[in-house]
Amino acid sequence: MANLNIGLLVPILIIELILLIVAIVDLIRIEKTNGPKWLWALLILFVSLIGPILYFVVGRRND
Repeated sequence: MANLNIGLLVPILIIELILLIVAIVDLIRIEKTNGPKWLWALLILFVSLIGPILYFVVGRRND
C-alpha cells in the first residue's frame, strides 16, 4: 500500500467527485424518481462510486 502512486488515484477521485455532484444536482432538479428522493440522496452520498451510477441507471424515471 505504501508503494501506491498518488498520481494514479487523483484522476479517479476527481471523476468520482464530478459524478457525485452531477447526480446530486440532477436529483434536485428532477421532479419524479423511481423511489423516494431522500433514499437516492443517501445512496448517492454514502455508497461512493456505485451510488451515483445506480441512480442514473435505476433511479431516474423516463416518462
